[in-house]
Amino acid sequence: MKLRPETTTQEVEQAQAIPPAVAIPDGYRMDRKQRLVPVSQISEHDLLMEEFVLGHIKKAKELQEYLRAFKRDAFSDCYAFIDLLAEKYNRKIGGVKGNVTFTSFDGMHQIVISVQDNLVFGQELQIAKNIIDELLTEWSENANENLKAIIYDAFEVDQQGKLNTGRILSLRRLKIVDPRWDDAMKAIADSLIVSTTTPYLNFYEKASTDAKRVGISLDLAKL
Repeated sequence: MKLRPETTTQEVEQAQAIPPAVAIPDGYRMDRKQRLVPVSQISEHDLLMEEFVLGHIKKAKELQEYLRAFKRDAFSDCYAFIDLLAEKYNRKIGGVKGNVTFTSFDGMHQIVISVQDNLVFGQELQIAKNIIDELLTEWSENANENLKAIIYDAFEVDQQGKLNTGRILSLRRLKIVDPRWDDAMKAIADSLIVSTTTPYLNFYEKASTDAKRVGISLDLAKL
């Protein structure tokens, strides 16, 4: 920010860069370069912009905390309801409870808990890749270029260096008659490891009894 010509020497010194941890005194703002700047030297436009941005950021964080609490309470209530039903049959359900649907009496509304396993690959995947590389070398002259591209793409990593699980698993749908290919597919299957299990909570409703059930979106981008 450019200071006004009438800025005093003292104000210039106070506007120099200071550590972020230093408390901001009354009558000052911290600029983008971590310098203290007197409010009197900040344009009305910038002050209005700050008030506008911080006001909406505050509302967004309040909404975020509300949604976080809502999610926590909704999961807790659903699990408590499952436990209540289990007690009716002298059963106790432990662990992550998933793939459960709660439906209103009229069938118009639903709450669904679904569980997704997040998969990673073990060392067997390297064995599968070695077998497939061997096959591709043999097929290099006569192999369909599209087939080779599909296989090579399956083992490509993304920008974070991670393999695409879906692409690798899709190889198992290819109809290739060769015992070594079967061995490679078995190695891929054996390499799968469930790293984490993530439960998801979704809400659905119908506009009418004969309408299609649609999700109640809690994603700002979809509203």
